[in-house]
Amino acid sequence: MTIRFGTSGWRAIIADEFTFFNVRKVTQAIVKYLKEHRLQKKGMLVGYDTRFLSKEFAAASAQAIADNDIKVFLTDRDAPTPVVAYHILEKKTAGAINITASHNPPQYNGIKFSPSYGGPAPPEITKEIERNIKGRLKFPKDKDRPFRKFDPRPSYLRRIRQLVDISAIRKADLK
Repeated sequence: MTIRFGTSGWRAIIADEFTFFNVRKVTQAIVKYLKEHRLQKKGMLVGYDTRFLSKEFAAASAQAIADNDIKVFLTDRDAPTPVVAYHILEKKTAGAINITASHNPPQYNGIKFSPSYGGPAPPEITKEIERNIKGRLKFPKDKDRPFRKFDPRPSYLRRIRQLVDISAIRKADLK
């Protein structure tokens, strides 16, 4: 089985190729990318959507990052990709892993990697991560390092209220 990234991420059928082992493997390849580019001190964010086992896959990814002695923030609930992207910028992390299959059918799940600017990872980054996956990865022994959970809603919604005139929308009486 070859893990290949599409648009900023990798997607596969849950329990077929998208397994806890492969989630840890892809996460470790992303960690290697961070270390090679000296970005690990900025920390990472991990979010997830509402698909089957996304919360558990996200926790496994967060634990793999923490086991590499990298500060990690895990959302305490499902969060759409724009919310995860917002928090990359707000927390000034090296990027985020989002457990989501985006538009793919429900039997799929995936890992989307977004670098520090919050947008999709370009091909030059995803190709490097793919090379790391194919190469020899060193997995740290499970250290069960703690990681922080946070509620992504309050600051994101606060920012939306700054950008959008909510009262004008209410007054418009839209149906």
